Amino acid sequence: MTWDARLWGALLVVCGVIFLDGLDVSMVGMSLPSIGADLGVSLASLQWVVTGYVLGYGGLLLLGGRTADLLGRRRVFLIALAVFAVVSMLSSLASNPELLIAARFVKGVAAAFTAPAALSIITTTFHEGPDRNRALSIFTTCAASGFSMGLILGGALTEVGWRWTFLMPGPVALIVLLFAIKLIPNSPRDNAAGGYDVPGAITVTAGMLSLVYAVVGAEHAGWVSLQTIGLFALAVVLLAGFVAIELRTKHPLVRLGILRNASLRRANLAILTVFGSYVAFQLIGTLYLQNLLGWSSFETALGFLPAGLLVATLSPNVGKIVDRVGTEKMIIVAMALFVAGYALSLRIGPESAYFSTMFPTIMLLGLGFAIGFPSLNIQAVSGVPDHEQGLASGLFNTSNQVGGAVVLAIVTAVISGQTAGVTAPAGVLSAYKSGLGVVTGIAALGLVIALTGLHGLRARRAAEEAEAAELAAVQDELKAEEMTPAA
Repeated sequence: MTWDARLWGALLVVCGVIFLDGLDVSMVGMSLPSIGADLGVSLASLQWVVTGYVLGYGGLLLLGGRTADLLGRRRVFLIALAVFAVVSMLSSLASNPELLIAARFVKGVAAAFTAPAALSIITTTFHEGPDRNRALSIFTTCAASGFSMGLILGGALTEVGWRWTFLMPGPVALIVLLFAIKLIPNSPRDNAAGGYDVPGAITVTAGMLSLVYAVVGAEHAGWVSLQTIGLFALAVVLLAGFVAIELRTKHPLVRLGILRNASLRRANLAILTVFGSYVAFQLIGTLYLQNLLGWSSFETALGFLPAGLLVATLSPNVGKIVDRVGTEKMIIVAMALFVAGYALSLRIGPESAYFSTMFPTIMLLGLGFAIGFPSLNIQAVSGVPDHEQGLASGLFNTSNQVGGAVVLAIVTAVISGQTAGVTAPAGVLSAYKSGLGVVTGIAALGLVIALTGLHGLRARRAAEEAEAAELAAVQDELKAEEMTPAA
């Protein structure tokens, strides 16, 4: 398949969406301390600027994919991208945290519709095989590049004013939109795709919101308070309701039978711990570098940058190694790197040198993501029928976002509970270390999940060896019959 200029243009346009997603997340992460200081927002409320986005994204991602099939990928892509651009610009005008969080949630919803539409455009435009693999490799590299550039731009723009970090993605999205109108091919509606599972989307999103709010609010209300217990109970009811809806509806967001795939389950549980632990670590690291060590937002961005550069540089070549080694071993190595990296971060002190404490962690995390993220993506769709590849990818991305929301809420609650009324650097540092301890524990849980894959690997190898032995025995028997002279 020859890639002409128009095909390249269409690919770069859809890659622009995932680039924007990485850019937006990392830019906002760098500006959080400035937002808190300017708007007088506590840490517990500040984390909702991140959580609002990932809940909107993760909660409606599966519905976004189905909508793209029903209404046409091009139409959904253009409308959602326009909403993303407008809300980006409006969010820069927010005068209170409530409006800011609401804007972030709406942006997450818009991303939940652009991302699956972009991926569907790639998979339907490029034929399965080398062309599609090449296109998807470029797509994932653009995500890492966006994250890396967002760190630099977020740090630089926050020096001018944090509102610029919210404004900038808007004009960039409008430029991508203009090119998309010209370059994205029309796509017909898929009349066989079924209907919308709006009740399922509402219940799963509301359930996750209740769960996160219960964890965050427990710091003030108490873990055994009526409010906390009630919110946890509401979350359980809503999520159980989601399962009931998926079992009964004609066109579910999630065919629950797909979860019988062991590789898919492991990949989803693992990415939940990977992204959740990293989002929490980035928040703690940003607060530590800026609030305790006195770094500027730009210096903080440079401190995190090596990890993003490693991912952007190394991840495109991981697929070749996976072909030889397999996903299980690659994921175990990546998880071990995460655990080691977070454990090393526990050495931070009130006047620690960056290169002796944070830098080793940043490098190990970059290596872990470069090795683990592509491997987990491959494992998440391994053994899944072609007609459910989209569902498997959607589940994986949803787990990614849900992990970010839930783990961040837990770690924030731990830190906020210890810093309430504390201003001394030693007390704040102790709280940060407690948060890092939780992050390390969650990463260790991910390693345990990855190690369970070795049992399945041994079982598959034993089955393959038994099958090969049986085939060899049949071949030997046929050869013996051929050599036996006829009576």
